[in-house]
Amino acid sequence: MLDSLMQNFQNIDIQGIVILVFAACISLSFHEMSHAWRAYKLGDDTAQRAGRLTMNPLAHLDPFGTLMIIFARVGWAKPVPMNPVLFTRAKTMKRGIVEVSLAGPLSNMLLAVISYFLLRITELIYILIYGTTQIANPTSPVITIFVSLFSLMYILNINLALFNLLPVPPLDGFKIFGSMLPNNLYYKLMDYERYIGIVFLLIVIFSGGAIGLILQTISIPFKFIIETPLDFIFNSIYKLL
Repeated sequence: MLDSLMQNFQNIDIQGIVILVFAACISLSFHEMSHAWRAYKLGDDTAQRAGRLTMNPLAHLDPFGTLMIIFARVGWAKPVPMNPVLFTRAKTMKRGIVEVSLAGPLSNMLLAVISYFLLRITELIYILIYGTTQIANPTSPVITIFVSLFSLMYILNINLALFNLLPVPPLDGFKIFGSMLPNNLYYKLMDYERYIGIVFLLIVIFSGGAIGLILQTISIPFKFIIETPLDFIFNSIYKLL
């Protein structure tokens, strides 16, 4: 039995887990900080006073939501508190809620663009050093780590952005969707927010990866928009080498 346990431990990709946890900490913290930053810019300092206007993962991470990222590649952090009544720079409270809600997913899309750019930069550096484009199996352990990190950051942030835009409570998409509804219907849905959220969470956990497949399909046009111009730029550079 001990030999079996040792074998299972040896099969664990420690490096991959460390990279994934690091990527999750950056992605989730930036997402939640962006919510807090936008609310603060609109005049609501609730999140700032709660210590959420920071990149410190300890201020944002939800243990279960982080575990979901490790096992399902989608997850969440602790919701950022906001008080729409304090919005002084938004035309309406609903507009302010939409802006704050959009800030998180947009921040993840920004991180996805940056990650793909850094991935292509890493590829360029590898070509200049080793004179080969076979970066899928790099000989340098440092290059391997950076390729793994930037590839994971790219996919993870696209998934986080799209997942949080789903119109289901308590995700950002529900707040955006709700702002388009009549007040009476919106508040009626809010009465069932907790129950809808629990059902949705159970679906995510027991769907057998169905949510991941849905996000993978939805992400295709977003990947095309991000990759096409960057691939064109870097492929043009390669022709000059």
